[in-house]
Amino acid sequence: MSPNAGGGNQAMNTPIRKGKVYLMGAGPGNPELLTVQAAQILKIAEVVLHDHLVAQEILDLIPAWTQVRNVGKRCGQAGISQDQIHSLLIAAAREGKRVVRLKGGDPLLFGRVGEEMEALARAGVEFAVIPGVTSAMGAAAAAKISLTDRRYASKVVFLSHHTAGNVSPEWHDVALKDATYAVYMPGKNYGEIATKLMEGGLDASTPCVIVANATQAEQQIHRTTLQELALEERLPAPSLLIIGEVAKPLPAAEKEKDDSGWETPAKTSELVLELGEARTEEESPYTRTARAGSS
Repeated sequence: MSPNAGGGNQAMNTPIRKGKVYLMGAGPGNPELLTVQAAQILKIAEVVLHDHLVAQEILDLIPAWTQVRNVGKRCGQAGISQDQIHSLLIAAAREGKRVVRLKGGDPLLFGRVGEEMEALARAGVEFAVIPGVTSAMGAAAAAKISLTDRRYASKVVFLSHHTAGNVSPEWHDVALKDATYAVYMPGKNYGEIATKLMEGGLDASTPCVIVANATQAEQQIHRTTLQELALEERLPAPSLLIIGEVAKPLPAAEKEKDDSGWETPAKTSELVLELGEARTEEESPYTRTARAGSS
């Protein structure tokens, strides 16, 4: 009899599928801002462990047969610990499953992904990081703010106002006058943030913008200054605070009056651009290159 005969030996020769963990960013909330790669991986995920603030529209993209669990924390409420999350990721991957750890924004910014990568590496579990549109970019786009501007800000400082364990965030060394500050998880005490930055040397008139639920239907945008920040209404999470000269309101459209006294858009010098021939619908730069190479 062949040594490979028998069901037991066949089962032993069947390759065991290795599991893999995807540490994935869900973007700022709007499902249209989810990356193509992230959407494709979600469609084949067998286990998804997601943060609390991942938008429901994105969770709705997960197949019905996928195991889904909310492992997020909200407003300081006790929940599943970070070590327990590590254990769940490792256990599911060792069962040969495709596992997604789904986080809001980008996982590499204030997402505890460093701890998760270390835990997976120690356990010998294969993983990949799938970046997402970070919340600061989503909030800035929603509020029509350029985080850098050669006239005002050559630096962007990402800060978290959230307290991790017993360690309070340090702000004494971040007050730079030519910088934009993107404050994640600003909490309810806006006045504390304003006081720390003004004590660090920022002017009280520095513009500020608070954006809640950026890029989503429930989006709210409030504009103020550092001096008036403490008086602002507390917006719901997820919210982000942008501070700096780049956050000042955009100018109104310039207008001039015609002979009848009506205001009309200001005239600008005419500029003609040579854009070349229009491309046919089915033609692409690749087909043009290929055609040129064959001639």
